[in-house]
Amino acid sequence: MPKIHQLSTALSNQISAGEVIERPASVVKELVENSIDAGATQVDVTVEEAGLKTIKVVDNGGGIEPDDVPTAFLRHATSKIASTRDLFNVHSLGFRGEALASIAAVADVTLATATTAGLGTIAHIKGSKMLDQHSEGLRKGTQITVNDLFYNTPARLKYVQSQNTELNHILDIIDRLALGHPEIAFSLKNKDRVVIKTAGTNDLQQTIAGIYSVPVAKSMLDFQGEDNDFRVHGYTSLPDTTRSSRNYISLMINGRYIKNYQLMKAFIAGYGSKLMVGRYPLAVIAVEMDPLLVDVNVHPTKQEVRLSKEDQLGALLTETIRERLGRENLIPDALHNLRQHKPVDMDQLTIALNQASRSMPDAPSMVGEQQTPTSSQGYGTVEPAGREFVDEPAEDTGLAITDLDDQPIFDEPDRLAEWDKKYRHPVAAETSARPTLVAEPKPKERFPSELRYLAQVHGTYLLAEAPDGLYMLDQHAAQERVNYERLRREIGEVSADEQALLVPITLDYPASDAVAIRDKRDVLEGVGIFLEDFGQNTFVVRQHPTWFKKGEEEQTIRAIIDWVLDEGHVTVASFREKTAIMMSCKQAIKANHHIDRPQAEALLKNLAQCENPFNCPHGRPTLVHFSNTDLEKMFKRIQDSHQSFGGAK
Repeated sequence: MPKIHQLSTALSNQISAGEVIERPASVVKELVENSIDAGATQVDVTVEEAGLKTIKVVDNGGGIEPDDVPTAFLRHATSKIASTRDLFNVHSLGFRGEALASIAAVADVTLATATTAGLGTIAHIKGSKMLDQHSEGLRKGTQITVNDLFYNTPARLKYVQSQNTELNHILDIIDRLALGHPEIAFSLKNKDRVVIKTAGTNDLQQTIAGIYSVPVAKSMLDFQGEDNDFRVHGYTSLPDTTRSSRNYISLMINGRYIKNYQLMKAFIAGYGSKLMVGRYPLAVIAVEMDPLLVDVNVHPTKQEVRLSKEDQLGALLTETIRERLGRENLIPDALHNLRQHKPVDMDQLTIALNQASRSMPDAPSMVGEQQTPTSSQGYGTVEPAGREFVDEPAEDTGLAITDLDDQPIFDEPDRLAEWDKKYRHPVAAETSARPTLVAEPKPKERFPSELRYLAQVHGTYLLAEAPDGLYMLDQHAAQERVNYERLRREIGEVSADEQALLVPITLDYPASDAVAIRDKRDVLEGVGIFLEDFGQNTFVVRQHPTWFKKGEEEQTIRAIIDWVLDEGHVTVASFREKTAIMMSCKQAIKANHHIDRPQAEALLKNLAQCENPFNCPHGRPTLVHFSNTDLEKMFKRIQDSHQSFGGAK
């Protein structure tokens, strides 16, 4: 064994950098968070070769005093905490004092900073060594330029992915920080092309428009709720605007973006059965709470935190979203649905939006340097990491700017005012300390009150009319919803609704499954499945709930037990919900099944009496609506809502 020795400062700094600086996006995150903590109202980020060649972050924050510059690049040097008590009352985004030291250990760093306009400090650090420090005239703020990232740690470069992938991670970081701090104007440039730009007017919905596009921002609902410990607010999409990944849900606690599966799950639970299986909403969730209730000192990247009252916060999120969606009419507009699903993705829409923005001049940087004018082409992706980056010029998309109502959202006051006037309800003054929220809309009619059955189409869809237009129903989805709400009640009354079997059902399982089944026996009994031991790994069932479909008793019991084994941790309440969803589908009429008028009218009547008649338990819509105006437009009886066409009658 070699002799034990202490590592050199340079080597220990490189090892520590591996915990904080995983990729170029980590550098961007740490530097931008420092800018936010410095009180900046504008942060401009420029990258070359996805940050591997150059990362430049410019802000107009408080700057660093000349005497503090050498200390700022030492390990565990910080101005944000001074004692153990401060660790439990963290108000800033960064506090460990590792970021600058870790970055300087694996890159060539130049710092230009000034606390007031006039004389400032420029320092050059490479591989943890201070090469130069001198005074120079600068504007107030800080500019940090990071060149040749990982130049002295070639092994780290093996784990760096393609430039498009790395740029996606940087985009994701800026997106989350901008959504967490709508009061700050952010911009990101790659190869002199503006990729992201937000206005920084303290309007969260406006920031969402700058990141995800105007149509998405217009379609989102505001929400807010609070209890004694937490206040939650933000925006979320309607159930018909979803994505296949949870990456589009941004959760902020006191302005810090975090990852928390339980809170994410609680938020999605607020949608109940309104979401299709495997689909997730777009949402920005801001949580305000006492810093004493959250421990952010869990992970070097500070994206994982520990909460003292996580269950309470989760319950608040679930109830807030459930109550907010309950005030909305969730019947999809049929023609709007068709327009929404034409083959144009959000990447293409955003490319067109960004193309429009590049006709506006960029603001100058905060250290006296004029930014390079942008070209007419640029990158358009704004989605979080996890999908391929679109690297195409805007001209190739075939989209006209009129597809976005010609309303780009950036920092031109007249355009912003026009967008606010056209798309938003009256809101509080923009100088509010919190993101402004759209005024609460009046509750809409939940279901058409005078729905009259007309006909069945292809044994699958039902046509009905009402004074406000034509409705088309999916008979399978509609009966699924009716069955689900009936079964949900019946499954909760298992003790009084059991049917004895003349011939008991015998179930054999492997030893490992038998142990798990015995452990979950109380959950199975909660839905009326009572298992008796009948040998070492065998169970017998002597009775079953009456809501089981005749002839499928054993198949249903086995399916329910299999779900318990797969799910692992499950509660009686969630298990009843899952069982009701499964059984409602089994008992519903299928497509291509013809029904007579009394059956159709009974289905319409039962659906109207449901608590949520808009979606089947799997989230698919039960009906869509063609308004009278839609019908008139389809037959060219009118050109628009104000002008008749040809005097048609």
